[in-house]
Amino acid sequence: MAAALALLGIVIIGIGAIWMVIVAFQESVLWGLGCLIVPFVSLVFLVMFWSRAKNPFFVQLAGVVIMAIGMAMGGVPVPEGATTP
Repeated sequence: MAAALALLGIVIIGIGAIWMVIVAFQESVLWGLGCLIVPFVSLVFLVMFWSRAKNPFFVQLAGVVIMAIGMAMGGVPVPEGATTP
C-alpha cells in the first residue's frame, strides 16, 4: 500500500511537470525550452507567471505530499535476524 501511494505521488508530480511545460510553451517557445533544458527556469516561470502556472504547481505539490505520506508509511525494512546497536 505504501509503495503504491508513493508511486501515485510520483505519477502526479510527473503530470504536474508536463502540465507546467505545456503552460510554458503556451507563453513562448523560449520559456518552454527553458523549462525543459535549464535548471530552475520553471521556478522563475512560476514566479513571473503565477496566475497561469499556479495550477500545475499545486498539482506537483499535491504529488509531493502524497509521495511523502507513502514513503513515511513504508518505513525502513529491517532484515530478519539483524541486531540493532
